[in-house]
Amino acid sequence: MRELVTLQVGSFANFVGSHFWNFQDELNGLAEDPYADPVFKNQSLNMDVLYRSGETHQGTLTYTPRLVSVDLQGSLGSMSSRGTLYDEGSSASSNILTWGGNVSTHAAEPHKKNLFLQSLYGEEQENSLTFENGVTGGENPRTEIHDRDKVESLENGVQYWTDFSKVEYHPQSLYELSGLWVDPQKFDNYGIGRESLSGGLQGEEISQRLRFFVEECDHIQGFQFIVDDSGGFSPLAVDVLESIADEYTNVPVLLYAVRGPGSSVDPRSQKQRVSRKLHDAVSFSRLSSLCKLIVPVGLPSLSRSKASTFLCINDEKPYHCSAAYAAALHSLSLPFRMEPLGPTADSSYASGAATVNEVVQILSGQTRQNMVAILDAAMPVPSLTGNQLEQTLLRHLQPLTPEIAKDIEDLQSVESISVHGALGPGTTGWVISEVKDMVHAAYEHATTRPMFCHLSVAQCPLPIPLPFPSIFGNRVGQHGELLSTPIIDSSSRGSLDVHSIPMAARLRSSSAVLPFLENRLGSLRSFGIARGAPGAELVRSWGFAKDELEDMGEVLSKMITTLDPRSQMSSDSD
Repeated sequence: MRELVTLQVGSFANFVGSHFWNFQDELNGLAEDPYADPVFKNQSLNMDVLYRSGETHQGTLTYTPRLVSVDLQGSLGSMSSRGTLYDEGSSASSNILTWGGNVSTHAAEPHKKNLFLQSLYGEEQENSLTFENGVTGGENPRTEIHDRDKVESLENGVQYWTDFSKVEYHPQSLYELSGLWVDPQKFDNYGIGRESLSGGLQGEEISQRLRFFVEECDHIQGFQFIVDDSGGFSPLAVDVLESIADEYTNVPVLLYAVRGPGSSVDPRSQKQRVSRKLHDAVSFSRLSSLCKLIVPVGLPSLSRSKASTFLCINDEKPYHCSAAYAAALHSLSLPFRMEPLGPTADSSYASGAATVNEVVQILSGQTRQNMVAILDAAMPVPSLTGNQLEQTLLRHLQPLTPEIAKDIEDLQSVESISVHGALGPGTTGWVISEVKDMVHAAYEHATTRPMFCHLSVAQCPLPIPLPFPSIFGNRVGQHGELLSTPIIDSSSRGSLDVHSIPMAARLRSSSAVLPFLENRLGSLRSFGIARGAPGAELVRSWGFAKDELEDMGEVLSKMITTLDPRSQMSSDSD
């Protein structure tokens, strides 16, 4: 058994995570559904890698994500921090003592469940009553809510990541930061986060919850860490990462630093611009120093990128953007839960199993020690047919990592790619061996090719759960096939129209990430380190002395030199 423990820290990270767990829940349901497509019944995926089995005090068996989710107080919407499985009342009051003065209580009105959640919990209560009372038929006491109404309520009304979550969580999973009823718009830089969290015991409480999940693992293979690093959650993530480094020294951390498009809006003032630039530099420097591999995720405008060629995304909705990023993270996670086979064996359903540590070593442990990876995705993957296969597959893999160079020839680049649910003519799925041959052929005929590429292939496509947003364009068919002509009178399509899609996602270690690194080093030097730097006082108020900033700059400089020894940015200068 090779368990993964997942952490989600921050608002947008939890939006991404909510979609991610919806995919897993959908896979679990389809595997048990006698009427589901057979491709979902033989996944060759061990879901125990991500999930834990348990039992309530009433003896009900549970199957919940091995997850710790952290967000601001009040961020759970209508969901209790205890989840819904374990009826143990509200969580105990925190033992944190940070204030000795008068205390006032602020109680907010309970967040009303949308139509989707009303239907979801209504079904669960009905199933529970049916099980307890032995009821097998009769009239349905609920008012029926049609699927189209549920979908429309989500499209127009998602405020919290719990609004579209269909997953049952363990009571140890959901953690709200006590006393931090902070406006997310103001919780926007490293200093504010560090100040808000100082003096509290939140870090220790989060570590205890993490310990709960880790200690029941037989053989943990790694941590899948998703952090919204656009604001004040970065220092909290750093604290958690430091705790992981102390307690689980040899367990690798795969860190996704995710951002919604809102974090890229140009600041109104020079002061805000300096703060934003310094936050980006400090946050990346601190986070990257505490993981084995870091993957920046989040484009300034996903809707206008080539990654959205077949999508119809509203950048202003975190519900939309996070869905696309979650789909890519799902694809990347498949090798971690494939059943490992012998050197000559080949499964009919999946191939290319790898642990987190193996993927980390592939990408960061080769000739050069680069630990910043680029994420590319094709959503959906066009049918793998015809003589232009290399263009069909590789051309549609587009970056979800910001600030990277395009059309770079890097002879030392290495990649790990996951392809699943690939379609042939029409909606016919290819067998594993054929997909492997076609992908290898695509790389053989490509103009530029990596020094090494690890390939994972699965027959199982990405299932589209009901609460998935309507982000598919009008050329995407029911099974993710690309239609020759657009569907008239339909600008976007959702879960009622598209039931599954073929996906591909790739992590690559390449010098194309140099602009991302150079921008952060340049900001650190210009706004924080240089004589008379406009942000010197600001970062000092964040708790960083000049020598600490210089150490960060030296680490960033080494990252750049690793990828380009001739880079002028790697030289020290004021």
